[in-house]
Parts: sequence; structure tokens; C-alpha cells
Amino acid sequence: MTPQKKRKLGWRDLGDKRVALMLALGFSSGLPFLLILGTLAVRLREAGITVETIGLFSYLALAYSLKFLWSPIVDAFDIPILSRLVGRRRAWMIACQALVAMALIGSGLSDPSRAIAWTALFTALAAFGAATQDVVVDGWRIDAAPNEMQGIMAAAYQLGYRIGLLAAGAGALYVAQFVDWRAAYFAMAALMGVGIVASLLSPIVDRPPEKVAAVKRKFDFGEAVKAPLVDLYARKGAALIPILLLVALYRVSDFLAGVMSNPLYVDLGFTKAQIASVAKIYGIWVGIIGAFVGGWMVAKAGIYRTMLVGAIGQDISHAAFAWLAMQGASVNALVIAISADNFAQSFSGTVLIAYMSSLTAAGFSATQYALLSSLYALPGKLLAGVSGFAVAAWGYPAFFAMTAAIAVPVYILCVWVAHLRDGSLK
Repeated sequence: MTPQKKRKLGWRDLGDKRVALMLALGFSSGLPFLLILGTLAVRLREAGITVETIGLFSYLALAYSLKFLWSPIVDAFDIPILSRLVGRRRAWMIACQALVAMALIGSGLSDPSRAIAWTALFTALAAFGAATQDVVVDGWRIDAAPNEMQGIMAAAYQLGYRIGLLAAGAGALYVAQFVDWRAAYFAMAALMGVGIVASLLSPIVDRPPEKVAAVKRKFDFGEAVKAPLVDLYARKGAALIPILLLVALYRVSDFLAGVMSNPLYVDLGFTKAQIASVAKIYGIWVGIIGAFVGGWMVAKAGIYRTMLVGAIGQDISHAAFAWLAMQGASVNALVIAISADNFAQSFSGTVLIAYMSSLTAAGFSATQYALLSSLYALPGKLLAGVSGFAVAAWGYPAFFAMTAAIAVPVYILCVWVAHLRDGSLK
């Protein structure tokens, strides 16, 4: 039999049911993120929580960096009863979404000014549920659509994710401004229903029971981690050390600065509505532009030149925050700082994803990418926990000047790794 020629994708594929479901599932994945980090930081600062404690709260988001540890369990095992009713993938998605919704309700009921431990507990539960949901949604996306549709599915996911960030950033702040924080968190919990409905409507794409049983029998976590690392070293040799250093340090400064940006807005005197309008709504769209420009520049100028430009952009954005900290509640200054920050973050994030993807090999791509993405996020998140102590000791201007200075070793690593590869910045 003559194999069928793959058809080219067109605009009509945007009307595919799976693309619409991917948009909704992307929304469900993006919604909890700021409620665990940025929006939560505004709430805590308004409640009188110290910047030191707010910085420590960022450790609760480590679930996003460590999710690879339990992802094989999600892939192989059933949710009792629920999996029999709706299928394994759908059951895990619904369970995670329900956990996030209940955790957000619990967080809304808690009062951080009186019992911050309860706020921390419910935030940790939301982070665990959201990180696990990401694992399941990625698995569903890969299984639900053929390879030629994965670009469209990924684009739909990113758009949905950004809309979720808008809802949890600007939406939650507006509700908190005009009603209260409890209502804001209850509203966000209700919006998790979008993901639950999408999960119920999604096609069942579970692997046959015999293949699942094989995964359970053969699963060896140590070997699953060792083999991809051995392959990386075999291909890169001694160059692997500076490569891993570059991945680990490339966005450390962004993680450090990001935790303290929202407390800065509150301390300067900006209202929640101003933060929502400029930092959340306007900033999201600037970030989308930065991502597209980053992707275009990788194609035109090469990965290493673009990485160097991204590092310089991060440096400039942190200097802009140091400048903002000395301007007071100036909306114009806020717009300038947010423009620099969101553009630079999205630009550098896009180029880092492209670089990490280029390091993977066929047969190990999923595991190697998961390990590399955990490496890039983990150091920054660990250091971000003490960022509040640095602000308390030095003040905001000196803190953001320090995060800008972190870019200097990144410049050196970009040039070093490029020359180890082929003697150029291509």
C-alpha cells in the first residue's frame, strides 16, 4: 500500500475541536500561576507581610521545577474510580483542576495578616495541583494530535495561558480593588471550571491497558534520569559544564527580580487598578511581542547572538526597575519599566527554550528537555527565596542594580559556549 502523503495544515485546522480544547486547557494552566506568585505578592504586601517573608513564599512554586519527579506516576497510574468513569488522562486533569480550585477557595478564606501558615498551605496545594495539571495537559496534547498539528496545538496553549495570566493578574486585582481579596480568589476558583469542562469534552487518548502495565513493570527512575545525561555528555563532552552553567544562570536575575517587583509597586504607592492595567494587561501584550521578536531573531541572527542580546535586554530591564524605585508612584515611569521588563523576559525566555531544545537528542528529547528546564528554573527559584532579605538590607534600587550585575557572567558564558561550539556567535 502506498503511504498517504501528509497534507499541509491550513486555516481550517484552527476550527478543529482539539485546538479549541487546547485553548481552554491552556487557560486552566495559566490561571493559577500568578495566584501562586505575582498576585499573591501584592496581597501579602497589602496585608503588611514583610518582603523577607514574601520572598520565602516563592519557594512554594518549586513544584513547577520538580514536577518531573512525579510525572511518570501521572503517566502510568489511575485515579481510583474516576479513571474508570472518564479515562486516565481526563481523570488526572479533572482531579488536578479540582484541587487547584479548592486550594484557591481555601486561600481566599485565609487571612495572611492573622494566620499566614494557612495561606502558605493552600498556596502550596495550588502549586502542586497546577504543576501536575501541566504534566497531564502536555501528555494529552502530545497524544491527542498528530505531529503536524503540534505547532497549532502549542500556539493555542500559549494563547490560552496568556489569557489565564490576564485573568489571574488584572482580573483578580480589579475584583480585589472593587470588592475584596476573598471575592477575587473565589472568582478565580470558579474560572477553573473552564478547564474541568474542557477536560470532560476532550477525547479519550489513553494508551491501551497492556502498554500501561508494561510501563509499570519497566519503570526505573534512576535509569530514566541517567541515560539522557550520559547521552548529553557523550555528545558535548567537557563543553557540557559551561553549557549547563549557561542554562542554569541565564534567567536567574529574572527570577530574583520578579519576586520583588510586585512589592515594589505596592510600596511606591500604586493602586491595585494601576498595577492591573499597566503591569498585567499592558505588560502581557508587550511580552507577546517580545516572544515573537525573540523567535524571529533566532532564525535570522543565530542562537548565540540572540542569547547575548537577551542577556543584555535583561540587564537593561533590571536597571529600569532600579530607576523606577527612585521615581515614586509615576505611572509613566511604571510603563517604561514594565515595557522593558516584559519585552526582555519574553525575548530571553523564547531564546532559552530554543537553545534547550537544540541540546536534546532523538529518543531522549522529552526527558532531556524536562531536566534542562528544571535546571534553568531551580537555581533562580532557590535564590529568589532570600530576595526579600536583600531588599530589606539594601533597599530596592541597590537590589535591582545587583540583579542587573548578574548578567555579566552570563555575557561571558554566551561567548565562551559559542566559541566552544564553532568559534563564532552564530
